[in-house]
Amino acid sequence: MNTRFIETFVTLAQLRSFRATARELHATPAAISLRVKSLEQELRTELIDRSSKVFRLTASGEHLLSHARTVVSAVHKLQAAAHAKGTVQGVLRLGVNESIVHSWLAHYIEQLDADYADLEVDLTVDVSSVLQRRLLAGELDLVLRVEGIDNDKVISDALAIYPVRWIARKGLFPQHKSGLIKRVLQRPVLTFGRGTAPQRAVEQIIASLAGQADIPAGQVRITCSPSVAAIVQLIKDGFGVAAIPALFVAEGIASGEFVELPIQPIPPSIVISMCRRVDAGIHVHAAATAARIACEQYCRQTDRRLVEAVLD
Repeated sequence: MNTRFIETFVTLAQLRSFRATARELHATPAAISLRVKSLEQELRTELIDRSSKVFRLTASGEHLLSHARTVVSAVHKLQAAAHAKGTVQGVLRLGVNESIVHSWLAHYIEQLDADYADLEVDLTVDVSSVLQRRLLAGELDLVLRVEGIDNDKVISDALAIYPVRWIARKGLFPQHKSGLIKRVLQRPVLTFGRGTAPQRAVEQIIASLAGQADIPAGQVRITCSPSVAAIVQLIKDGFGVAAIPALFVAEGIASGEFVELPIQPIPPSIVISMCRRVDAGIHVHAAATAARIACEQYCRQTDRRLVEAVLD
């Protein structure tokens, strides 16, 4: 539908004269009449009562006028947004959880600095639940966290998948001995913060493994922490086994400091998502696009066993 014809109808209804409308829109009365007739044909209804000696809208014309005004207003807003200052600037209130900090955050910040020199980043690092609450409250503009946010005020896009593995310090569980699961469950099992989707999944797996090994559920210890750094330090100290993405200890695995334990089943992968409000400004959308690019570049540079990009 030609929005110029809709604007012509709205102007005509306001000025109530073909000649006045023609002067306003820099056209001829004949052109104005043709536009209105074309719109009537497309809408399959008459808008102007041509049987009246004075200008008058038909009942359909009166009914559709408010809708037409809404369309014209939306077009004007779209045009204004398109011609707005193109420089991405201002303050981006960015919230991330530690899964991002320990993977591609540095690369992303460098990318933002290179692409948008006038954009100031105000960084918050917190658990996913707090980031969600602050985004919905309007305190954050863009959030990178585990899982999306199911809310009609938020746009959530999956960015990457982090496969989770059972990780321990090398030599803590000699693999030549039998009964690996029983020996693992005699030590604390480290995983993400309590109440998170990854933690609940690990808890269910551990309960199942304890049943297979004839270990009373009350004897199994699960230590939860929202801090990836704390979990990594604890497994480095030989405290227990961790259910975390191998990505977080890739260098330690490569150097032989850590090992992946052959325990089945492995916990489900973690999905990293990007969330922003539907009414976000242009600087937020620009930062979101940069986040997707930075994440894809990081995934291409990293072993696919450790991380995979989520493609559109």
